[in-house]
Amino acid sequence: MPMPPPKSSTESPRDRQVNHEITQIVRALNARGAQRAEDLRALVGADYWDAHRFDRALALSVSDGLVVRDAEGMLQTV
Repeated sequence: MPMPPPKSSTESPRDRQVNHEITQIVRALNARGAQRAEDLRALVGADYWDAHRFDRALALSVSDGLVVRDAEGMLQTV
């Protein structure tokens, strides 16, 4: 008997990847507390990510309300 076709999804592999990157950012902030963006970049190993992936994931984590930037520019989880 043949396998049924996979369920359709609107989520692309790129969407899953950015969700993984956001999770890495949130986990690093939870583990280490508030960080400057440059330090957070190093914590998650973003130097090895494709170009602009860290900036995109950070912007999405802020716009999703998972991360906030305080008056001094420090990033932290909500």
